[in-house]
Amino acid sequence: MLTRTRRALLAVAFGACAALAASIPAVATATPAPVANQQQTQTDDRAVYLVRGTATVEQRTAVANTGIDVLGFDGAAMTVIGSPAEIADLRAKGFQVELHSRLPKAPDGPGISDFPSGYTGYHNLAELNAELNKSVANFPALAKLSSIGKSHEGRDLSLIKISDNVGTDENEPEVLFTCGQHAREHLTIEMCLRIVQRLTSTYATDAAVKRYVDSREIWIVSNVNPDGSEYDVASGQFRSWRKNRQAPNGTDLNRNWDYKWGCCGGSSGSTGSETYRGPSAFSAPETQRVRDFVNSRVVGGKQQITTHIDWHTYSELILWPFGYTTADTAPGLDADQQRAFATLGRQMAQTNGYTPQQSSDLYITDGSIGDWMWGVHKIWSYTFEMYPKNAWGGGFYPRDTVIAAETSRNDKAVNLLLEYADCVPRVIGKTC
Repeated sequence: MLTRTRRALLAVAFGACAALAASIPAVATATPAPVANQQQTQTDDRAVYLVRGTATVEQRTAVANTGIDVLGFDGAAMTVIGSPAEIADLRAKGFQVELHSRLPKAPDGPGISDFPSGYTGYHNLAELNAELNKSVANFPALAKLSSIGKSHEGRDLSLIKISDNVGTDENEPEVLFTCGQHAREHLTIEMCLRIVQRLTSTYATDAAVKRYVDSREIWIVSNVNPDGSEYDVASGQFRSWRKNRQAPNGTDLNRNWDYKWGCCGGSSGSTGSETYRGPSAFSAPETQRVRDFVNSRVVGGKQQITTHIDWHTYSELILWPFGYTTADTAPGLDADQQRAFATLGRQMAQTNGYTPQQSSDLYITDGSIGDWMWGVHKIWSYTFEMYPKNAWGGGFYPRDTVIAAETSRNDKAVNLLLEYADCVPRVIGKTC
C-alpha cells in the first residue's frame, strides 16, 4: 500500500486456528529453505500514535521521510506505528504526537501458517493456490495457470491468464492485476481471487464479462509477496509485516521499482524503515519477476498490456501517477494523459465510493509500481486502496465477514478498466 492502520493492529492476539492439510496444487508453493532472516520480527516496544500538524502534503511527506510506519491520514491526523526513538524524532521535528494505544508483542516461535480465529475466511498461500487450480480445472478453456518465477524464499509467484482462447497469444488489449505487494494487506489477495472467479464462473451468464473475456487478455498475479504474507500469519497471530523477507529487515516492494527510484524523498535508504527501497532498484526478486513478465509482453516493439490495477489496503482511494512529484503533469505525462487518468479514475470511483486523486496528493512516493508502469511502459496504471476507509473499520485486518462485500464492491470498477483497455483516452473523447 501507500499506507495505513490503527485498531486491527491493536487486536493482533487471537486464538490459533487448526492447520489445514492441503494437497499440493499444480503450481506448487515450494517449501522454502530456512533463511538467515527468518527470525525477523517487529520490535515489541512500538505503539500506535496520532501525529497532528500534518494538513499539507509537505508535512505528511516529512513524517513519511522519517521512515516511520505510516498507516493513514484521516484529514485531521496521521496514524503511525513507531518506536520511542521514532516518536522522539517526530517530536523533535515539531510534530504534535499523542499515544493512541499499545501493540501486544507478536510471538516469534514456530507457527501454524494460518489466520487467527475470526479471519479464517481469508486464504493462506496453499488455499489460494488450490482455488486458482480449481478455477483452471473448472474452466480450462478460459483460464491458464503458470508462474512468473520464485520469491526470495522460493515460493512461486502464480500467474493466471483469462481469455476466450487462453492458449493463444492473440492480438488483443491486455490487462494486468497485481495484489499483495505489501504482506499484511490480505484483503487484496481476496480481490484478485474474486477477479479470477468472477471472470470465469460468470462468463456464460454475464454478457459484459463475456465481452471482456472475448476481447481482452487478462493477467492476474494474486500474491506478489507470498513470503511476507505467509510470515505475517505464520504464528497464528498477525505481525503487521509489510515488506518482503530479504535480510536484514525486508524491502518495501512498492519502493523498489526502477522509475525515479529513491529520487525525491518518497522512500528510505534505512534498512529498518517500513519504506526501505532496497540497495538498488529491482534488488527484490519479486519486483524482478513482475518486471520481467511485463517486459515480456512487449511484442513487435509494442507493449501489449494497456491497463493495470495494483491493489492495496487501506483508505478507499483510487490513485494514479505520478507519486514522485506533486505536479499534475511532468515529463512523460502531458495534460491530456493526466486528464484521461483523472477522468477514468473518477468514473471508477463513482462505482465504489472511493476517493479519486493523484498518488502524491497523500504524500510523495518514489520507486512505486504505478510510476514505473506508466513512466517506462505507458501502461495506464492505478493503485486501489481498498476497505476500510480508516483504521476504525479494522485497518489492515478487517474481519473475514467483509470479504464478499468489499471485493464485489469493485466489480464495476474492474469492468470499467476492462472496457477502456483498448484506448483509455476514449474516456475524454480522444483517439489512440
